[in-house]
Amino acid sequence: MGLEGWWTTIWDTALIRVVPFLFVLTVIVFFHELGHYLVGRWSGIRVLAFSVGFGPEIVGFTDRHGTRWKLSAIPLGGYVKFFGDENAASVPDHAALARMSERERGGAFHTAGVGRRAATVAAGPIANFILAIAIFALTAFSTGIVVGDPVVSEVRPGSPAQTAGLQPGDRIVSADGDAIEYFGDLQRHVSTRAGVPVQLGIDRAGQHLSLTVTPQEQAQTDGFGNEYKTAVIGVVANAEQGGFRTRELGPLEALSYGVSQTWFVTQQTVSFIGGIFGGSQSSDQIGGPIRIAQVSSQVATLGIAPLLNLAALLSVSIGLLNLLPIPMLDGGHLLFYAAEAVRGRPLSERIQEVGFRIGLALVLMLMVFAFWNDLSSLG
Repeated sequence: MGLEGWWTTIWDTALIRVVPFLFVLTVIVFFHELGHYLVGRWSGIRVLAFSVGFGPEIVGFTDRHGTRWKLSAIPLGGYVKFFGDENAASVPDHAALARMSERERGGAFHTAGVGRRAATVAAGPIANFILAIAIFALTAFSTGIVVGDPVVSEVRPGSPAQTAGLQPGDRIVSADGDAIEYFGDLQRHVSTRAGVPVQLGIDRAGQHLSLTVTPQEQAQTDGFGNEYKTAVIGVVANAEQGGFRTRELGPLEALSYGVSQTWFVTQQTVSFIGGIFGGSQSSDQIGGPIRIAQVSSQVATLGIAPLLNLAALLSVSIGLLNLLPIPMLDGGHLLFYAAEAVRGRPLSERIQEVGFRIGLALVLMLMVFAFWNDLSSLG
């Protein structure tokens, strides 16, 4: 292969794999940091830098408030640096704080009231959830949603559904008392309930029945060959009996759909994290930047709407990840502020320093573990 062929290969690979990945990650990071920035500014805190990415600055500008907006070389995150921060993780610069005048301390992050600091920190993850709601609502309003009636066309042999006594032709009208309007409602309800009995309301030729089925976890494969695990009961709906169709949504319906879809993804993510600690979920499903890049490139082949929906899924995951009570993450800062609110004064500098070091070690270990899983998934 000549030089021109190598260049074409590299360019094609960048377009196919790197561009969708950078698009998805940049959107998520920008809105997360924008949440911190906006609430910080509204709280009277001075912002020194707003960066998408880490490391050396590629391009940027300074606004009239003195904030440096920049795009940095390592596109694996971002940060907002407030006045009084020692670094991008918002560790307090105690030496600088001690030298500040009373006027300067009024605009520093770490001298602001604990409520203002907590609101500023919580705004990042909250922005991730708002972004997910907005994306799900926008795509649903633009393209509609595919729905099908909750009518069973097939019961898998040996499945929990067969054990429970479900039959082809049964219409599922409720699950644990919640109304089931579409087949997708049933799938969402059981997907996070592996090993948990579910009470189903059944309409069988006009006769109402109540059956108890216990979903079981099963490995599934998506259209790109990626394996994932979910809970199923073993029923199938087809186009003939289910009447699958595209349902158009109005603005309010789309917004409601965005909220419910974001809540569903949140439940799934929390269930997955809890399953890892409980031993019911495998940690090899934790992915890092390589896996995100791979999935982004696959989903991008389906169009902009699926790629945006992937961004919404990841936005929820990143929002929840940042809420974990680990120093260095937003949840760790909120934990410190909760202790400060209870005690009436901040934790000692020594305790905070040790906490940040432990948090840094945990975050680095998680990054290494995710990267190792990425490499393992590539063989």
